[in-house]
Amino acid sequence: MKWSEISIHTTHEAVEAISNILHEAGAGGVVIEDPFELTKERETTYGEIYQLNPDDYPEEGVIIKAYLPVNSFLGETVEEIKQAINNLMLYNIDIGRNKITISEVNEEEWATAWKKYYNPVKISERFTIVPTWETYERVSSDELIIELDPGMAFGTGTHPTTVMCIQALEKMVREGDTVVDVGTGSGILSIAAAMLGAKRVHALDLDPVAVESAKLNVKLNKVHDVVTVSQNNLLDRVDEQADVIVANILAEIILRFVDDAYRLLRSGGVFITSGIIQTKKQEVKEGLLRAGFTIEETLTMEDWIAFIAKKQ
Repeated sequence: MKWSEISIHTTHEAVEAISNILHEAGAGGVVIEDPFELTKERETTYGEIYQLNPDDYPEEGVIIKAYLPVNSFLGETVEEIKQAINNLMLYNIDIGRNKITISEVNEEEWATAWKKYYNPVKISERFTIVPTWETYERVSSDELIIELDPGMAFGTGTHPTTVMCIQALEKMVREGDTVVDVGTGSGILSIAAAMLGAKRVHALDLDPVAVESAKLNVKLNKVHDVVTVSQNNLLDRVDEQADVIVANILAEIILRFVDDAYRLLRSGGVFITSGIIQTKKQEVKEGLLRAGFTIEETLTMEDWIAFIAKKQ
């Protein structure tokens, strides 16, 4: 089978939104080429992952690559992707150079591209993300391993916004908690919450592709007895009280349901929000405070912000 690789040169701010556009367009996967990967400090446990080729990365900005099957609708699909990306400017999202190129790859090259970018990564004190094809031995007895297959996941789970969410979940989830994951994507945050001892986890996403992806990953990680995945628009029609609500999505979307999050949380519950670019930090902070939350902690990684907000 032949695949078409669409390459988009954009900004860090636009990564999450464009990745979502590509998945909604039917992309078989997304690769993010960020030059920061060449210089950031890392753990030394997995030496092989750091042998990165600078020629694969842009000098500035970020390149997002996605893979679409070559068929009679390809031209229309690419035009829809371009239009959707341009429309991000209506939401004051900086799309940068927005240089888009198309090339053709075969099935073997596509599979190789995945493995080139995806290796075991320790992302927090307890969690390690491992691709399904890798054999990995625990370093410590309390290490928690999440298996993901990028062929069906929305990213590899190592993006700063996801890492901060998982670090926040480690701090806040208690044995027996009820957790709601809004915009679950691959389901990685729901899986993490279940592994941390949550009694019930509700994973919600409007995108049916995300719902199926999350269901597969939940079963793969054997937490399907705890995690329920369903299609839903944010917190609409959700009535069950929660101890923790987590959302790793765009700042503009977070602000749409901040009041619902406050309403659904039990007293003392926490709202973990990520996916916030620096320029949106104050806007989201003010929205959380207006809803009645107090800011317990602000996490920062690269250009991204996450808040841990508490309901008194």
